[in-house]
Amino acid sequence: MSTLLRDRLVVSLAAVVWIAGTVLGTGLVGGGGVQSQGEGLFSDSATLIAPHGPAFGIWSVIYLLLAGYVLWQWLPRTDDSVRAARTRLPAAGSLVLNGVWLLVVFAGWLTISVAVMAGIVVCLGVILRRSASLPSEGPMAAVLVSATFGLYLGWICVATCANIASWLVGLGIAAEGTGPTATTVGVLAVVVALAGYLLTRTPDRVLLAGLAAAITWGLAWVAVGRLTGDLRNQVVGLAAAVAALAVVALWVWVATHGSRAVGQHRPMRSLPPQTTTAG
Repeated sequence: MSTLLRDRLVVSLAAVVWIAGTVLGTGLVGGGGVQSQGEGLFSDSATLIAPHGPAFGIWSVIYLLLAGYVLWQWLPRTDDSVRAARTRLPAAGSLVLNGVWLLVVFAGWLTISVAVMAGIVVCLGVILRRSASLPSEGPMAAVLVSATFGLYLGWICVATCANIASWLVGLGIAAEGTGPTATTVGVLAVVVALAGYLLTRTPDRVLLAGLAAAITWGLAWVAVGRLTGDLRNQVVGLAAAVAALAVVALWVWVATHGSRAVGQHRPMRSLPPQTTTAG
């Protein structure tokens, strides 16, 4: 079996796990959905950093793009695609872990859900590193690789913080009060710092736009949730709004100044050719 065929099959099998986890975890079979699992700890009013309900609509866009990626990587035109070759295995990892996360949440295993979410972050970070400084391969690759995983990584940055907060509340830590408010404001600052770091890791403008858009989207809906939702907190709401604006400002600065220098400090290494082995 050739390496190319093996990797394509791995992505496809990963998609099966992802779809199965999605069908069960989102309530398409069995009812409930993510927000009702874990005794409501994943609802939009369970923690101060939980985005307001409509924010989760971004998953529909990400899922559609991920499905497109799974199909695209089978096209003959991707036989020699460096972007496809470098992203297939970490993309497969992110798909499997996404499905596993939904199943874990469905089972109510909050501690394991944090570990699984961390695994998704690692997979997406590998994609970011492997795709940095690669030449353009046309609009389809830009949408199905750069935009897809830019949005995915950006949203996961916010979702991971919300996941950890849900886990801590599940352990008995208060969801409201002076301490949680101060901690949440600090976490929002960390999200902005993380966004600034990630925005300097690649000159890929499409990926950068997706990354910034998803982080800004998540933070903006945190602000809406705290200012108008069931769990109101004006300090956190205003801090989240400022954080969202800060991410936009960072993206604009990097897009106009910083991205030209990103990735120029090291030459791009060529990818070994796909080989065929007996099997």
